Amino acid sequence: MENKILIIDDNDQDIKIMKRYLGHAGYKDVVFSHTGEDGVDAVIKEKPDLVILDTSLPGIDGFEACKRIKNRCSEGTIVIIMTGLIDAVDAGKARKSGADDYCVKTSDGTPILESVAKFLLRS
Repeated sequence: MENKILIIDDNDQDIKIMKRYLGHAGYKDVVFSHTGEDGVDAVIKEKPDLVILDTSLPGIDGFEACKRIKNRCSEGTIVIIMTGLIDAVDAGKARKSGADDYCVKTSDGTPILESVAKFLLRS
């Protein structure tokens, strides 16, 4: 069975880039949402194996969305918090929100791909 990944990010360009990198790495079942609230709903509906969650979102931010996902959604859903702003990465805040990992968005996608691979073993 293929792993499903949900990207929650309000930047369409970032979603396209991540979807392309994930596809090249063999992850084909990728869905997305644009707000924290919609992302929490999408986790309930889509039941992804892993969520990639931006910190800056309209409405609730990524940290609050992570808390809600971890509190309301199926156990075992892995959440990776990411940011495009290095200063915005707050490891303590990410851990406190329940995130399994956090990383910085880069132009080559390496940190995100490494984080995803750490949790989703490809056969």
